[in-house]
Amino acid sequence: MACDSGHRWRLIQHFLQMTLLLVLLCPPTEPAPWDSDSSSGPGEGCEGFQVDVCGVCAGDGSSCELFNGTIFLSVLSVRYHKILDIPSGALRIKIQETHKTRNYLALSMATGESVINGDWVIDRPGQFYAAGTQFTYKRPNEIRSRAGESITAPGPTNQELNLFVIYQQPDPAVYYEYILPKHTNTHSDAYSYSSVLPLVESHGIFPDSENSVGENSVGSFHPNQVPSDSVTSEPAPLYSWMAMTTTPCSATCGTGSRQVLFGCVERATQTTVLEDLCSSITHPGPQVEECQSQPCPAFWDVGEWSECSKTCGPGFQYRQVICRQTQGQHGSSTVVVANSLCDDTEMPETTSVCQLKICSEWQIRSEWTECSVPCGVGQRSREVVCVDNLGDVVSDEECNMALRPQDLQNCDKGVCASSWFYSLWSDRCSADCAEGSRSRSVVCLMSQSNSLPLDDCDDEDKPDELMQCDLGPCTQRLEWYTGPWGQCSSECGNGTQSRGVVCVVQNGGHIAVTSDDLCSHLPRPPTAQSCYLKSCAAQWFMTEWSSCSRSCEGGFRVREVRCLRDDLTSSHDCDPALEPAKQEKCNTHICTPQIDESCRDMYYNCVVVVQARLCVYSYYRTTCCASCSRVIQRDSLHTIR
Repeated sequence: MACDSGHRWRLIQHFLQMTLLLVLLCPPTEPAPWDSDSSSGPGEGCEGFQVDVCGVCAGDGSSCELFNGTIFLSVLSVRYHKILDIPSGALRIKIQETHKTRNYLALSMATGESVINGDWVIDRPGQFYAAGTQFTYKRPNEIRSRAGESITAPGPTNQELNLFVIYQQPDPAVYYEYILPKHTNTHSDAYSYSSVLPLVESHGIFPDSENSVGENSVGSFHPNQVPSDSVTSEPAPLYSWMAMTTTPCSATCGTGSRQVLFGCVERATQTTVLEDLCSSITHPGPQVEECQSQPCPAFWDVGEWSECSKTCGPGFQYRQVICRQTQGQHGSSTVVVANSLCDDTEMPETTSVCQLKICSEWQIRSEWTECSVPCGVGQRSREVVCVDNLGDVVSDEECNMALRPQDLQNCDKGVCASSWFYSLWSDRCSADCAEGSRSRSVVCLMSQSNSLPLDDCDDEDKPDELMQCDLGPCTQRLEWYTGPWGQCSSECGNGTQSRGVVCVVQNGGHIAVTSDDLCSHLPRPPTAQSCYLKSCAAQWFMTEWSSCSRSCEGGFRVREVRCLRDDLTSSHDCDPALEPAKQEKCNTHICTPQIDESCRDMYYNCVVVVQARLCVYSYYRTTCCASCSRVIQRDSLHTIR
């Protein structure tokens, strides 16, 4: 009976070992593999089975919920901006800038403790341990890559995290993604990754054989407990696994890790024996422990170069250089330390010379133009353009404005000559009767004609502005009698108007004019006054005629004519049909030769001598002196013309 009982117990023990082996090869799918004490990632140990989006072996994706989206921001102030809360328990965390910018991602614990890029210190890309998981921070090369920054982590997290953007450039956009397990009611004693890995040797004693064989015998074992090869009726195993030594520390400085190596020993003597004597099922498996070595030396943390300070030509680039020291497990974090701790190595340069392209330059495209005035001080110009290094004309802002050549310059053509200019006489007389006057405008202007021999305007040569006119006697009246004011002497601009003033005497119903002397004791009313009807339109002004070019036989004389406004500025509004002549003929009379009493024709037929063209001979010039002299003078006039 005892033999049957022992055989039955060995069968039960074999069944338990096979069950535990199946659990190791394919853990159950519930609960989901994200227990906070778990040290294995989703889907590990699931060979031969499909892993769903939640990381569950042969799962249907219903045990978790996916959270994702893209956060778009506009113009912000330059500081830290919180954009996302990542809850505790999150897995498969992925945070990615949609495009490369000068902004930075930052991560901190909900308690405010910095994880990545905190306190205005930009960390180098690498691994960071926080909230129970490992975060990977990447910042692609600034020049060669167009991808933005990213932060990823497998999870699960055991604390809430806050995501920030360090704003440097407008319109940042950040994509985020993570999953959360759904909490469902499962058996409290169900196996999980953390309940079976790593395996450790159990030193407990199984229950006796009478109570060990039953319906619930398998479920009565502790998850981390491995059944022993003995029962109460049999001796304990002779050999067991024991920690013997460790591998070298993974870090040469700071805190690292090392693996514990197990060997098979005899229980009684603790003597090392062959590993084949120990059961492979009871092997503890990989065991890792922390190891502490000397502090890591400080190092120079070099940031990325900034953009060039100039868009063209020589400029400067700047970068941040900070002395840091690695701390924490596996070098998971660094802290800023004094620069003196990095004195063993030369500090990298923080400033560098840069040049993106050659700057544009000024180019003179034309010579100076003629002076804008024929006399006095005027201006001249030339074309100056900004040309890039390809020869194309660009805006002036592309060139150095301080070096721009002049495109305008004053020019002096010398002192201008002055001439009197006057308008036409008015058509109206200032008085309706008796004596009056007609007027015209006279001004002194700079002459633009070199043909006029005037150097300035002399008051003695100033033309008259008034001319007498008489429209006949006025009607006599009594006393000082004033007639109505006459028409203004000028239809526009300044003029004069006059009226008749007579001394009259009233005799009964008759009025008779008497001598002005009889009214001399009375104040005499004014006979003329200034008048102004309206502003003049442009009108023609002209100078005096120059002297005639010939004294006889027809010459010509010239004068200058201008169209001027009321303010004496040049205008083009005058009627061309009324423009006074600028040139006219003069001295058209025939030149009279001087008469020589001794030069006479001695023959009556000298006209034949002239017709025969014999005046070329001195004999005929003497005998027909008068006739030949007239021919010679006439020929000389034709030659001059």
